[in-house]
Amino acid sequence: MKSTRLVISLLLLTLGLGLHAAESSDSTATTAAPRRHGLVGRVIQYFDEANKPKPQKKVDFSIIGGPSYSNDAKFGIGLVAAAIYRPDMTDSTLMPSNVSLYGEVTTAMLYLVGIRGNHIAPHDRFRVNYNVNFFSFPTKFWGIGYEKAMRSINETDYKEFRLRLQGEFLYNFGHGFYAGPEADFYLIRAGKVDESALPLWEGESLRTTSVGAGIVAAWDTRDNLTAPTSGWYIRAEQKFFPRFMGNGNYSFSLTEVGINKYAKVWRGGVLAGRLHVAATYGHTPWGLLPTVGGSYTMRGYYEARYRDKTSADFTLELRQHVWRRSGIALWVGVGAVEPSLAKINIHKLLPNAGIGYRWEFKKNTNVRLDFGIGRHTTGFVFNINEAF
Repeated sequence: MKSTRLVISLLLLTLGLGLHAAESSDSTATTAAPRRHGLVGRVIQYFDEANKPKPQKKVDFSIIGGPSYSNDAKFGIGLVAAAIYRPDMTDSTLMPSNVSLYGEVTTAMLYLVGIRGNHIAPHDRFRVNYNVNFFSFPTKFWGIGYEKAMRSINETDYKEFRLRLQGEFLYNFGHGFYAGPEADFYLIRAGKVDESALPLWEGESLRTTSVGAGIVAAWDTRDNLTAPTSGWYIRAEQKFFPRFMGNGNYSFSLTEVGINKYAKVWRGGVLAGRLHVAATYGHTPWGLLPTVGGSYTMRGYYEARYRDKTSADFTLELRQHVWRRSGIALWVGVGAVEPSLAKINIHKLLPNAGIGYRWEFKKNTNVRLDFGIGRHTTGFVFNINEAF
């Protein structure tokens, strides 16, 4: 998502407040901290207490915002709000639910607003996961396929408008196994496309509406959802976008599989690994072709520069707590896009590596700034929660 554009300056605001707050976050004093007076004092106290568990509160809400900058989005104002809540206050063993609201406006005419979350019912009988977002943003397109994306001469500017509404209901069958239905809606439009660049779209419609439904199955033994330190998360989904649901000529299906593993390796160190594969079949619209790059996969690559009917990526990341509320992350990875899995070629693999800073905004909720390196590309990513 284009929430990845929130970078650098917003985190600097976090650091300035967070480092001050860290001075008292490890304190062993049992007496309550004196209440600070004035606007600055209240802001400092707010961040000081942001990551402290509040079991007596049904909803623990925090908000952070400030200026942002990135090479493509330019200067802007960003806002991220996060809430952790417990539907059943009597069950202390239940993982808390979470919801995040994010938005941004920049001088490059990016407009973004979204909300995503995971609701866990009492006794974990079922889970509801959702993601709703809208953005309008001047971005770039290189065409479809590895070869076209590699040619810098293909780079063309256009304005993308995207609206997505996605939700899933997963019933708990026990022993960490969840399954249930999901629904997805996309409205995607490419505007302000130069006539000379139209061949890059290969005759595809610049405006598509896609409505789909499917089924999700997952095995989840993570110790928490937002910053796991142990366990497995294996997820498989099959979605269908048939003609009778209003998809017109763009009737297709999507198969997606993700395998995540988390393990503590030493004090404060967590090794996380992720294998992800997405494959589409049928007449897939250009805006829904599997991609690599962005905030969650192959960080450092321009989001959606590489797209085709199939994508695959693998990431191995070391997350290390360093001092008080600060930590770092180091990762290496590899990815590919091809018309099918059978056509993945070792000579077309895209390498990836990077380093990131972590600051504990709330308990098990990290603000992250990542710097990724890829083939002929680098990039910053700012976001909340881990990449996977």
